Order: sequence, then C-alpha cells, then structure tokens
Amino acid sequence: TLGVEDSLIHGVFQTISIATTTGFTTRDFSIWPLFLPILLLMLSFMGGCVGSTGGGMKAMRILLIFRQGVRELRQLLHPNAVIPLKLDARRVQTEVISAVWSFFAVYMFCFVMIWLALLATDLDFISAFSAVVATMNNLGPGLGEVSGDYGSVSEVGKLILCLAMLMGRLEVFTLLVLFTPAFWRH
Repeated sequence: TLGVEDSLIHGVFQTISIATTTGFTTRDFSIWPLFLPILLLMLSFMGGCVGSTGGGMKAMRILLIFRQGVRELRQLLHPNAVIPLKLDARRVQTEVISAVWSFFAVYMFCFVMIWLALLATDLDFISAFSAVVATMNNLGPGLGEVSGDYGSVSEVGKLILCLAMLMGRLEVFTLLVLFTPAFWRH
C-alpha cells in the first residue's frame, strides 16, 4: 500500500492521463475497487481538446452539452425567459448545439452497438465495456481480460475493436461518411 502523499500523486496522475486519453499508467488501476477504474474510463469520454489527436468526444463538446443542460434547467424555472448559450461571451448558434447533440447521439449509439457486438463474442461485461471505451477513445488500458493486452480477445472481437479504433481516431462522422453512397458518387 502507498502512503497518503504517494496515493494522491498517483491518483491525480492516473486521472489526468486517462481523462486526456494519454493512457499512460503508473499503477495497475484494474486492481483498485471497481468504482474507481470505471470512473476513470468514463472520464476518457471527455478526451482531448478540439483539434488535438486525443480521443474521446472532445472537451468542448462535453462542455457545450453540460452548458446546454444547465440552460434547459434554467428555462424550466423561467419558461418565458430568453436564455442564450454563451461560450467566452459569444453566443453559440442553435445549429452548433444540434450538431454537438447529433455527434453525441451517434457516438453513444456506435459505442453501445460495438459493446453489444463484443459481448456476442463471449467477452465478459466489464472487459467488453472497457475494451470499447479504450479503443473508441484511443486510450489503451482496459479492465478484466484486456487489462494487460488484447491477446485473449477472439479474432472477430479484434476486428470489431479495429472498427472502434478507426471510429475513435477518425471521429465517428468522418468514418460514417465513407459508408454513404453519396460520398462515392463524385
């Protein structure tokens, strides 16, 4: 066991590393109480900043979703008020917010579909969840069977995870555009 200071240092490092999808670990967080690694993996959805090569949905999108949620709660309290969504004193256009919500919905739909596909390959619940989080968010470390490496994942499972990696690296919309017939007509 570690002392309080070392525990704090390693905990902060792990949190920053996972939340920014760097994926470097100094301790095996898969042996921690399950709540903590799951929380860390959930943080990886925030990912890097806009324009970075970090994975996840990007911090700006998460911030806009959060601010939109706060705005909706205020709107419920004051139904007749006009409450604009602002970011750095600039009004965020409705189209931008719609695009962010669309991205979020498609991202989560793809996440769930890939997770279910991995579960169909007989990977256990936690291993499948963490493998999809790790690959779609370009993270690396996982939990369960994939905490060390992905060698135990079936060939079909690895193909599914390759698709998840492409979605995470190229972003979901970019990859989905490649599968639309309209893209290939020109």
